Amino acid sequence: MYGILNQITNIHIQKVLVNNTLSSYVPGKSSKTTIEIHQTTKLPWWDKFTCQTWLVFGLAVFLVSVPVFIQAPLVRILPWLSLGLTVFWVWLSVSLMSHPKTHIWGDILYGFSWSWLAGGIYWGWLRWEPLWHLPVEAIGLPFAVVCLSKNWAKVGSWFYLGSLLGTVITDVYFYIADLMSYWRQIMRVEPESIAPILRQALFQIQQTPVNIGWALILGLTLLVVGILPLHYSKEHWYAFSGAVLSTILVDSLFLLAAIIA
Repeated sequence: MYGILNQITNIHIQKVLVNNTLSSYVPGKSSKTTIEIHQTTKLPWWDKFTCQTWLVFGLAVFLVSVPVFIQAPLVRILPWLSLGLTVFWVWLSVSLMSHPKTHIWGDILYGFSWSWLAGGIYWGWLRWEPLWHLPVEAIGLPFAVVCLSKNWAKVGSWFYLGSLLGTVITDVYFYIADLMSYWRQIMRVEPESIAPILRQALFQIQQTPVNIGWALILGLTLLVVGILPLHYSKEHWYAFSGAVLSTILVDSLFLLAAIIA
């Protein structure tokens, strides 16, 4: 009798242990909870930005400003040096791209090399004729298209395309507002004689409501095209946006210079 009771007791204890073990284990509960957290937790789009994407954006803004405020004065004095620096920029970009930690900076610098080359050619020898500006600035377009088709140097290629788009919009306005004659005059006179020409150009814009309207339309176009890609946390879109939006900054500085003059 004692042996039978002992067996029944042992069986009962084993069943209790098994039930407790099964009740404490729910298949897939942990993974399901993790999936639900990932599905329900949605960060605002501005929280998705990383420090690196903003650094790319800032570098793009800076690199668009370099040809305007650094290369243009340099090329007037030492055009061949400015042109030769293109080789240095390409070498530096390829060197940076060969290391994982600096790859992205070499990438954007590679796209900048094409902008620098175009600026060296145009501002060095062709700046007196504005009709040559866009064809020369587009010298790197085939290379950018090939790079994008090969999925190589994506950040630099989009930076170059953003810079080129800003140049196109600015030049289109010069055509619409009939400012090409002032461009030719500025490129042929000494720096101290530029102020009166800028005042004449500004006066022509102010006296024509159509010119003011086109300035607003094209400016808003650049603003929208530059802001929309910022919703995507991708470095190449930030490079594109930085290049486009910096065009507004550079054009605004030229407008301010004309007003002050």
